[in-house]
Amino acid sequence: MKHIGIVLFDGVEELDAVGPWEVLSAWTRMYPDDGYTVSCLSASGGSVQCAKGLVLGAHHSHADAPPLDVLLHPGGQGTRPQLLDDAHLDWVRRQRAVVPLMTSVCTGSLVYAKAGLLKDRPATTHWASLALLAEIDPTIDVRPDDRFVDDGDVITSAGVSAGIDMALHLVARFAGAERAREVRRYIQYDPRPL
Repeated sequence: MKHIGIVLFDGVEELDAVGPWEVLSAWTRMYPDDGYTVSCLSASGGSVQCAKGLVLGAHHSHADAPPLDVLLHPGGQGTRPQLLDDAHLDWVRRQRAVVPLMTSVCTGSLVYAKAGLLKDRPATTHWASLALLAEIDPTIDVRPDDRFVDDGDVITSAGVSAGIDMALHLVARFAGAERAREVRRYIQYDPRPL
C-alpha cells in the first residue's frame, strides 16, 4: 500500500485537513485495490485543536508514521509559528528528501516556501497570503488565479475549499479521471456559483 499522510497541528484550518481527508478516505475505502491508504499525523501523535476549536486526533506521530508516498500540509493560523520553528522546518525538509510527492493546502505553502521547497517553482496559497508567499521566497512564480498548481513532485493549492479540488486531482492523477468523478459524486461535491 502507498501511504498518504495529512499533517495536523494546533491552529490548523479545519477544512484544509478535513476536506482532503473526506476525498482521500472515501477513495481509499471505496477502492482499496487502487493501493492507497490515508492517515493523519501530528508531531506527538496526540490530538490538536484546530483554528475554530474542533479537536482532531492523529493516527501517528511524526516519528512513528509509516513511510509516506504523499505528504499533505494544511494551512491555517497555526502555520505562522511554524515559519519560525526550526524543528518543524527541518522535519519538512527531511520529508522532502524521502517523500515522492509533497502537497499543501492554503498557507501550508508558506511553510514549504520557508523550508526552501518552492524555490524557482510555480505555487499558490490563500488569496490573503499571496504577497507573503512572494515575500518569503521571491523566486516563486506565484499563481494567484489557480485553485491548485501541480509542479510534478510538489502540488500547492489555494485556500481552504481548494484543498478538496486538489485532493480530487490527486485521485485523478493516481487512479484516473473517472475514479475522481466517482469519488466526487459519492461525497456530493458539486459547487455552484452564488
